[in-house]
Amino acid sequence: MSRSSEGPSALKRKRQDSQLDSLTEHERRIYDAIRSTKDTGINKQAIKREKNVTAVLIHKSLKTLEGMKKIKEVKGIQSKGRWGLYMAVEFEPSNEITGSAWYENGNLDRESVDVVKRLCVMFINKHEVATLKEILAEVERTRILNEKLTPKDMKKLLEALVLDNEVMKAGEDSYKCCKRGSRGEPKLASMASIPCGVCPRVNQFEDFGLGSNLQFMYEIGEYL
Repeated sequence: MSRSSEGPSALKRKRQDSQLDSLTEHERRIYDAIRSTKDTGINKQAIKREKNVTAVLIHKSLKTLEGMKKIKEVKGIQSKGRWGLYMAVEFEPSNEITGSAWYENGNLDRESVDVVKRLCVMFINKHEVATLKEILAEVERTRILNEKLTPKDMKKLLEALVLDNEVMKAGEDSYKCCKRGSRGEPKLASMASIPCGVCPRVNQFEDFGLGSNLQFMYEIGEYL
């Protein structure tokens, strides 16, 4: 009895090729336009301009391609989540599109940004001077975020803290607090008024009582 020598990957490619062969001319042109953009994606308006097809055909083709799991829709930060970009399923959107870990569905995740800002200020104050690498390691250790931060993501947030006059550069990639209260603690300005409820992991901690947000952030490293 003869057996096929083709492995699972070869059979999968055959099925994929068969799916592509079943596409109409318009669907194939639209799919090729989407796939050619790789990790940057393309929106409906750009497809219409590039391929000179009607909005109805674009809508129908996109539904077909999504149903075949050939393409996916992602939200870009430039549209602030109002409209999507389409890309082939084998690509992941670039940071220029998603805005990195600080964005969710094309919108700035202000709550997560504020929580991590507060943690960074408390950590820098505790150590007087802290490096980018040390701060990033502390944020990762606490597991406050679901997304993994890159050094570039962390640097963007620290640059925002510098602009907020919360911290200042103490070297090439080192930071120290630049505002201090009467007892030497950092003044967190507007961040101090942010309720602990914005933290995605707040339910795992005991209630420290009203007015104790700073204590919560100080203790967070011990409890996470």
